[in-house]
Amino acid sequence: MLIGAHVRDDDPLAAARERGADAVQFFLCDPQTWKAPPRHALADELAAADVDVYIHSPYLVNVASLNNRIRIPSRKTLAQHISGAAEVGAKGVVVHGGHVRQGEDPEAGIANWRKLFERQAEQGGFAVPLLIENTASGDNAMARSLDMLARLWDAVGEFGPGFCLDTCHAFAAGWELDGVVDRVRAITGRIDLVHLNNSRDPFGSARDRHANVVGGDGTIAAEALAEVAAAAGAPVIVETPAEGQAKDIEFLRGRA
Repeated sequence: MLIGAHVRDDDPLAAARERGADAVQFFLCDPQTWKAPPRHALADELAAADVDVYIHSPYLVNVASLNNRIRIPSRKTLAQHISGAAEVGAKGVVVHGGHVRQGEDPEAGIANWRKLFERQAEQGGFAVPLLIENTASGDNAMARSLDMLARLWDAVGEFGPGFCLDTCHAFAAGWELDGVVDRVRAITGRIDLVHLNNSRDPFGSARDRHANVVGGDGTIAAEALAEVAAAAGAPVIVETPAEGQAKDIEFLRGRA
């Protein structure tokens, strides 16, 4: 099992060494901006390194949105980050499922996701696999509930998107972690990456506040998280507070 961490973007390889990580995830630029990411200064080194690389798309991206001023730049920004991810040899680009606003039809948001894949298929597909991540909150979110996730996958599954399972998001959304891998796989047919995060908040809180797997203020038993990782059999990224990531990785590696 590959185990890594979400790290700073200035020198991800140094951060991997500091943590004893097999993989890294990072942002290509400020996650709160629409700006195109510059070519990473260490792109060639990252592409050649014996460390798996994942890129997280900006938080602003919401391809499900019915608002043109959000959906259109979301598509453009996502395409730019996928291009940047290809330059660093990334294994995947993680993107949140997005949402529509209160009173809007979620089916329209799902249709927008399908349009994204249809248009990209006409251009030969994505240069780097797109990994859709489940989210913690929002009644009209595309990937918060398992039912909505199933509706989304019915629309886009034929295009072969990957899936990123976030344990904190799942816990906050009210998904029981016992058996969650089987329930997700029954919908998506796959789990390509696990964001193995503890939660600072109780079950069903709809709050996305990550805690370290071990030694922090998490409300999920560390052994339960390790069981999810083992069942998924996919690369693991901890998006936990940086000061505890080395211990998180050491704990998980001991139970891999």
